[in-house]
Amino acid sequence: MAASYNRSAWFYDRLSRLVYGRALVNAQVYLLQFVPADSCVLVVGGGTGWILEELAKIHTSGLKITYVEVAPDMMERSMRRNAGQNEVTFINDAVEHTDPGSGFDVVITPFLFDNFTAQTMKTVFGHIHSRLRPSGRWLNADFQLTGKWWQIVFLRAMFIFFRLVCNIEASALPDIEKQFKDGSYYLTEQRFFYGDFVVARAYQKITES
Repeated sequence: MAASYNRSAWFYDRLSRLVYGRALVNAQVYLLQFVPADSCVLVVGGGTGWILEELAKIHTSGLKITYVEVAPDMMERSMRRNAGQNEVTFINDAVEHTDPGSGFDVVITPFLFDNFTAQTMKTVFGHIHSRLRPSGRWLNADFQLTGKWWQIVFLRAMFIFFRLVCNIEASALPDIEKQFKDGSYYLTEQRFFYGDFVVARAYQKITES
């Protein structure tokens, strides 16, 4: 059975704010400043869609957004968001099972890869990578371990909870940073949140010679 956040759609945002305050929100909002005007944007795993409203605060129009979300209940909430005058195409499926198009200027993956095993992450990463144009920007927010004991406790509890409720396959964090390095991306900006447990990183795709 594939993972599904349907059962958590009604409480997901409230739960994240209860546990992490605004850290998860702030990490994603921090990255949105790196979305250029009039760009073509792919958002993968946007959850309840509040990120569309935050994008509209920065760019009220001109963006062409493809929004991919696997959970129908999350998608329903996303489609009710105010995206301003930006053009949004909604795709309700796992991104690796879809063809969202290509030539995107920006990819946004908010807390996506922590759902996957290392092998699945590589598959999903490769599928998204092929959709981003040369020199395009990849904006990724996720968790990381920096050696603090409480991070391990939080992460273990999170995996247990979401494996029970949403049937995610992961039980450990894949090496996301290494995947970007191996995928020919260089880091341009980063910021840490919640005691360095949450990291937001902006990457740029290296143009192939």
